[in-house]
Amino acid sequence: MSAWSGQLQAANWDYWQPYSLSAVLLCAFCALVLAHVSIVKMRRYQAKLEYSEERLRLSLWGSGDELWDWKVSSGELYRSGSWLHPVEAQPNALDFPPNKAQIHPQDLARVTQLLQDHLDGKSSYFEATYRLKTIDNDWTWVLDRGKAVAFEYNGQPSRITGTLKNIQHLKQTEEQLQLFARCLQTISDAVVICDTDFTILEVNPSFSKITGKTRAEALKQRFELSLYPSTFMHDIRRALADTGTWSGEVQELHPNGNIYHVELTFDQIKDEQGTITQYVAVFSDITERKQKEVELHKLATTDTLTGLPNRSAFMQKLASLVKHTTEHALLVFDLDNFKKINDSLGHELGDNLLCKLSQRLSSYNSYNNKLYRLGGDEFAILLDNTNDLYLITSAAKELLLQINQPLIVNQHELAITSSIGIVLFPDDGKDPQALLRNADTAMYHAKSEGANRYLFFNDSMNKQAVKRLQLENLMRHGLKEDYFSVYYQPKMDIVSGQLVGMEALVRFITPKGGVISPASFIPIAEETGQIIEIGEVVLYKACLAVKNWINQGLFHGRVAVNLSSSQFSLPFLCDLIDDVLQQTELPSYHLELEITEGTVMQSPPKAIEVMKKLRARGIHLAMDDFGTGYSSLAYLKQFPLNTLKIDKAFIDDMNTARGRNMVDTIVTLAHNLSLNVVAEGVEQETQLAILRKLRCDVIQGYYYSKPLSEEDFSKFLQEQKLKHAKLTAVSV
Repeated sequence: MSAWSGQLQAANWDYWQPYSLSAVLLCAFCALVLAHVSIVKMRRYQAKLEYSEERLRLSLWGSGDELWDWKVSSGELYRSGSWLHPVEAQPNALDFPPNKAQIHPQDLARVTQLLQDHLDGKSSYFEATYRLKTIDNDWTWVLDRGKAVAFEYNGQPSRITGTLKNIQHLKQTEEQLQLFARCLQTISDAVVICDTDFTILEVNPSFSKITGKTRAEALKQRFELSLYPSTFMHDIRRALADTGTWSGEVQELHPNGNIYHVELTFDQIKDEQGTITQYVAVFSDITERKQKEVELHKLATTDTLTGLPNRSAFMQKLASLVKHTTEHALLVFDLDNFKKINDSLGHELGDNLLCKLSQRLSSYNSYNNKLYRLGGDEFAILLDNTNDLYLITSAAKELLLQINQPLIVNQHELAITSSIGIVLFPDDGKDPQALLRNADTAMYHAKSEGANRYLFFNDSMNKQAVKRLQLENLMRHGLKEDYFSVYYQPKMDIVSGQLVGMEALVRFITPKGGVISPASFIPIAEETGQIIEIGEVVLYKACLAVKNWINQGLFHGRVAVNLSSSQFSLPFLCDLIDDVLQQTELPSYHLELEITEGTVMQSPPKAIEVMKKLRARGIHLAMDDFGTGYSSLAYLKQFPLNTLKIDKAFIDDMNTARGRNMVDTIVTLAHNLSLNVVAEGVEQETQLAILRKLRCDVIQGYYYSKPLSEEDFSKFLQEQKLKHAKLTAVSV
């Protein structure tokens, strides 16, 4: 049985063996197929994973973000390093945060606290902006975001994954925006942003400070200028459309009722496509500046003494009238003999006089807003829109009447007169300078004709003015070219007939014009101040000539040199004379200075002080033209004089008893004051005889000699020396 069974089993095995092998092979094949399918699927999955990772890397690289993965327990930190300028992370398991060494010290505490809050579950994610050190040892701003993705058994995060984004350019933009915002908030100028319809979108605090309107009151309101018509804003819009900008100075009303001034500028704001999106207005408060400009203009155009419009305002008004070819009349006037008032009563009283006169004239309706002070005691009146001679003449007559009325100034009752020059536009001048010059010329002629009158300008006056100007220029040229010479007229002792001195007289001799009369050029030289330089030339030449004559043994007396009023008033007069005497080496006792009576009486105390200084130097002093002025005997005895000179007018009048008595009185007065007497202008034998009887000391005039040039006077001295020698020989 068992054998049968064994054979049967063997037979069955043999029968089934091929099928079993096939089954095994089939299973093996199926396993291989399944394995292949698994491998294919795995490869496909791996490929998808790699593709997904590649996309992630590309996305991170494209966004500029870095991927980081931090295993909290081990301290291991992975970073994808996708930045073009990556940070160099050197994680340390002991550091917290793991990139502690790369975080800016000022940001570290804040980053640490934010990360710790997330680890403690206080925040759903970690987010921080801070500065991170780059591989080039610089700092860059980053945005760090992360979230716990794995946890320990106790719930503590074991792994955090996140991204690191470079926000340096965003931070710079943010800082710029913050800077602009701070500037906008703190700038002193008002800034207004409007839409294209000029509706206000935003203002800064300075807007409220300047305008008095709050931000809430301004927003959503149209930008308007309440003091201007609507067309004004239309003009601004048109300018913005044409040029893109508008600027100007405008006024606006403050809620408190005051008007303020602003300097306003409007500009366009465009987007990237060049479309206008907004308008921005910037304006600064210039109210204070405008007020100062008004004050400065007032100061610049107002006379500080009288309060009248000054010369600058006058020239502006005159120029405006000429520019618009408006017919008008110009009246220029000054006060006659005002200098004497200043010199005798003081400049303070003179100023008060001008103020009172200005008040009187400006209060007169005919001169209201027409009166100007040009300087000193010179004034002007502009009568515009008229060339009516009757009207102008009436105004001039009325002006003289107003000025002639006495004024009480500092308890002094002053009666003053004035001389007026009148010009008409366009007849008497085409420009302001010509009009003023011709008016001055007419005034000068009115004064020379006796003063207290008015004169209209005419061509003959202009010719004289031109001649005067030519002479002034010729004198200026003559001083440079040495055209001024000194002539000498001898002074003779009336008893002995001997030469005791001479007077130095200036002569103006030009190569083409010959000798110009002193009566012509000296008054002009005194007015222009050239007399000071001319006087210095005469003094030097006279002292030098006398020194030469002394050295030659021809002369031993004194030379008399005239001092003009301008020279006598020089603060450095004594120093000037000292220099001349030192340069010429002339002893001071050979010099005599002649001072007119009018000069010393301008300010007697000051004159006495100066004369004492001159006398202390050994210089002799003579009062010239005595009797023609208004000397006070009280002062005369105080003047440290050596000589009195009797004016030629008294000598010429000695043919009458009254004239002789006058000369006798002067001689007696002089002798009583221990002064020598010189009679000038002696031309006749009869005059000499009378002067001998009256005991005059010295005579000067054509009777003995006319003024001689230096060369001719040298010959005269030699003749006098020969005569003296003959007389001495005869007497012996």
